Amino acid sequence: MADEIRIPVRNRLLAGLPRRDLQRLLPHLQPVALKLGETLYEPGGRIRYCYFPVEGVVSLLTVLAPHKAAEVGIVGREGLVGMSAAVGRNVSQFRAVVQGPGTALRMAAANLQKEFAANGALHSGLFRFSHSLTGQIAQTAACNRFHKAEMRLARWLLATHDRLRSDNFRLTHQFLSLMIGVRRVGVTNAAGSLARRNLISYSRGNVRILNLKGLQAASCECYEAVKAMYESAN
Repeated sequence: MADEIRIPVRNRLLAGLPRRDLQRLLPHLQPVALKLGETLYEPGGRIRYCYFPVEGVVSLLTVLAPHKAAEVGIVGREGLVGMSAAVGRNVSQFRAVVQGPGTALRMAAANLQKEFAANGALHSGLFRFSHSLTGQIAQTAACNRFHKAEMRLARWLLATHDRLRSDNFRLTHQFLSLMIGVRRVGVTNAAGSLARRNLISYSRGNVRILNLKGLQAASCECYEAVKAMYESAN
């Protein structure tokens, strides 16, 4: 699925483990590349590997029909993609797609399940992350229901910026429409509004954040709410 590369352990969930517990996991962790647009799982598909992102962002989408989907959460270096495999649920509920390229540490689902049962520190860390991810999914659902597209786009760009640690993204209208739950014309209008306020530039799929503080002011309260969930879990 991905090319092997050499990377240090900078995933926050893994980095938070005691050294002895981390050493137990290292033989089972394989460095891999996360390629833009790569699909890691489909709904109902088997989870063979779980991913601890180091750089990059993975989007979790609920699929309602073959060509209808909406993002419900994103995972970066703060967590794990394929969390349900830790408790023996090896069938994915979501479509997991790489929205920001980078790197990850991959572990076989069977090994994660064994370590989750035997490694108390990993068990606690994954439990805290799962709690935060559930909160993010709930907050995203409420955000997509009650907040304007412009605010949702600002929230999404900020969350992605935090995980990629970059002001520049490569994104299409179609992809953004899935991320914030609006039609492509809604993306055009929301991005145009933020661009006219000189908060972002957006041209031919390239997004650049020009004013981070201004974008935070343009976002809804959901950005800070979800950020606080993850910070309190560390």
